[in-house]
Amino acid sequence: MRTRRTCTALAAAAVIAAGLAGTTTTGSAGAQPDRVAKASGPAASYVVLASSTDQLAAARQAATAAGGTVVEQDAAIGTLTVRAPGQGYIAALRGKAGIAGVAQDRAIAASPGVAPNKDLVERESAQPAGRSARPQGTGKGSGGGSAKPKGTDTLEPLQWDMKMIHADAARKVDPGSSQVLVGIIDTGIDASNPDLAPNFDAGRSRNFTTDIPEIDGPCEVASCVDPNDVDDGAHGTHVAGTVAGAANGTGIVGVAPGVKLVNVRAGQDSGYFFLAPTLDALTYSADIGIDVVNMSFYVDPWLYNCRSNPADSPDAQYEQRTIITAVNRALEYAHRKGVTLISASGNENTDLGKPGLDPSSPDYPEGTAYDRQIDNDDCLSMPSEGSHVLNVNAVGPSTKKADYSNYGLEQTWVAAPGGWYRDGFGTDTFQTDGNLILSSYPKHVLQEEGSVDADGNVVEGFEGSVFKDCTKAGACGYYTYLQGTSMAAPHATGVAALAVSRFGTRDRRNGGLTLNPDLTAAVLALSATPHACPNPRLQSYAREGRDATFDALCEGGTRFNGFYGWGIIDAARTVGAKVR
Repeated sequence: MRTRRTCTALAAAAVIAAGLAGTTTTGSAGAQPDRVAKASGPAASYVVLASSTDQLAAARQAATAAGGTVVEQDAAIGTLTVRAPGQGYIAALRGKAGIAGVAQDRAIAASPGVAPNKDLVERESAQPAGRSARPQGTGKGSGGGSAKPKGTDTLEPLQWDMKMIHADAARKVDPGSSQVLVGIIDTGIDASNPDLAPNFDAGRSRNFTTDIPEIDGPCEVASCVDPNDVDDGAHGTHVAGTVAGAANGTGIVGVAPGVKLVNVRAGQDSGYFFLAPTLDALTYSADIGIDVVNMSFYVDPWLYNCRSNPADSPDAQYEQRTIITAVNRALEYAHRKGVTLISASGNENTDLGKPGLDPSSPDYPEGTAYDRQIDNDDCLSMPSEGSHVLNVNAVGPSTKKADYSNYGLEQTWVAAPGGWYRDGFGTDTFQTDGNLILSSYPKHVLQEEGSVDADGNVVEGFEGSVFKDCTKAGACGYYTYLQGTSMAAPHATGVAALAVSRFGTRDRRNGGLTLNPDLTAAVLALSATPHACPNPRLQSYAREGRDATFDALCEGGTRFNGFYGWGIIDAARTVGAKVR
């Protein structure tokens, strides 16, 4: 059954009024998942879930007896990462003492086929000859344009998203505290970008993934474990810039430019997010005192994890039940330790309360997907529908729900700007890059994509989509437009970080500030600007060129509904700033 989030604004207000004195503190600083080094195994990697943390030893014994080699354990949530034969291992462990579940994490030393294409929703318009309805940036190497307004970062005039949520007004009152830690659980962070470097916490950042050449391409380093300050996937860097790009006179500016960014990498270069790295990232975030995490992904290979879908084999059902339980354990552990959990709702233009057909799972290895009818009471998309997770839907510049954005009365917490290429129908802004979200992006990825040349200059034809901006000292950052709920979620993450900065108390265990995540969620809800359903409630996107499968029914009232949740987030209201 899907998570129900139907608390009222009055209840949230009562929580804020009564609960600030009882904020949650987090675990010991510097702690990491308890890793047990063993020799490499043969064909596949599995996550073995113990019945409880007390049963971890029994689970370990059973996993070994069935032919597996334990390579890692996480005592906080009772999981083992095991290498074992690729066939029959799940069946061999089902029903054994101490075992709650087993899920295949990924194949090892076997080509699963090419990686999936980058999200076509996110890249709908970032292409040559894409029109830009807004002026270009003006920094050194950016392609010219009119002078920037005094006191702004070079590309800030292009950031309609920050204006929508009044981040500029909030920044004048509270830009966010350096004692607040935001974890980016994604593909990494390019810390060389001058907008990210000032706020990047290298000491706390970790990479929990190992590159897989068959899907990620050749390893960049001999160990295939990338350094914690690079991003070969680019997605995490874009997210990080929206959360906390520095207000330093160059490039873009984030929602909370004063907070610290921690790279808690769980995503492959190719964009896959496997179970074991995701669990490690969540428990590590909890243990070191991270205040808010951004999760703009779902755990592969299942878009929806179903406990008993009749289309699935018994092993597949068992695996999906394991994923649900394991991720929920990690989410609950993080929540108990003071982590606010923010997630993108997804880009499938689906009512998550009535999901219908899923033809995309499993998405790994490639070519193994089959059609499944998804039952709302049986299936969950993880982590977005997991315990204590706050889902964020996407809107365009008009505040209309983006055609691609998922929605749902049970699953939505708030809405935020995520960009929408097709917004502004009938105006000069329709199908322009300026409708998307502009944020940081790694130079080398843009070069691989062909929009930046070997000398670091933007290629002709991409000037309206890609920007280069350099500091007076010669440090250059690169920026591009994307859209998606992945771009909406970090806006909410930034506002949550402002809430911790504003209302948090001293974290006695880890230092810095902390705020009970339930209170942070309430602040997000109460400070959001309510937005009514459209009239008529059935939103059609036909004039934007979409067929009837994109039609979306908005349920609920003005104060809370399935498109906007509690409303569109507002940074200024969160910190008490006045908006002109």
